[in-house]
Amino acid sequence: MSDSPTPLSFEEQHLLRGCLAQDRQAQHRLYERYKTALFSCTLRILGERAPAQDALQDAFVDIFQGLASFQQQSALGAWMKTIVVRRALRTLRREQRTELYDQALHPEPVVAWHDKLTGEALDQAIRELPAGYRAVFCLVEVEGYAHREVAELLGITEGTSKSQLHHAKRTLQRKLQYVYP
Repeated sequence: MSDSPTPLSFEEQHLLRGCLAQDRQAQHRLYERYKTALFSCTLRILGERAPAQDALQDAFVDIFQGLASFQQQSALGAWMKTIVVRRALRTLRREQRTELYDQALHPEPVVAWHDKLTGEALDQAIRELPAGYRAVFCLVEVEGYAHREVAELLGITEGTSKSQLHHAKRTLQRKLQYVYP
């Protein structure tokens, strides 16, 4: 990875300057530009709309308070996404919703995938995962984090991250087997 700054687009530079000057219109434009993608991220991690909306709002407070420390070592959206992921994970821990399941209680079925599988069914199945499984699954499979990074974010070992991902995938297969027998 290079330590050179990531160039911001003209619009991002303008928004950044405006936000740093406490310009409410610039803050609103920044929020509008990124809210949908960042909300999707929080929703995938938390699984429910209300906590995801709250976490997103809290994350934007963190973002606006931390903009002065943004050093342009990454894209603005990536920097914001990191803050959103961390806020969603703090929310997850605060609500004590992290659950670890014993593999012996959940046998691994053989599943045949079907052409009729919809994105909605998959999204619903992901939201129904236990919080710990869902967080690891979304961070690794959707957001592209490495197990090492997930372990650091969640305060678990790399092995636990890998195990949680394995169990998340098996649980998804089992859930989808009932939707698409």
